[in-house]
Amino acid sequence: MQHHRAGLVHRLTQRKMPVNKIDRLVSALETNYKTADFDDRLRAMLDYTDKLTLNPQKICKADVDSLRTQDFNDRAIHDICAITAYFAFVNRMADGLGVEMEHETPA
Repeated sequence: MQHHRAGLVHRLTQRKMPVNKIDRLVSALETNYKTADFDDRLRAMLDYTDKLTLNPQKICKADVDSLRTQDFNDRAIHDICAITAYFAFVNRMADGLGVEMEHETPA
């Protein structure tokens, strides 16, 4: 998670999000994304990715339909699913092979 955290913080900083807002957002994502101040569209996406990650066997048409009601088109839904599945795969490969995260050295 630390590697992904650093990337997210960097990306949000580039988008000029205030540091205090970044800290609150990242903290909520690390502990319970449902406590974060997200709009309905982002929350629907996170609900879907959470379910796909933790209970993929329980994904059903209603889950995909909930994304459509938030104006995600078929391409966006495909991309959300593919990216979620990709990260699950890569993280399991790294864990399964005992890969340790590289630590960045301060500049």
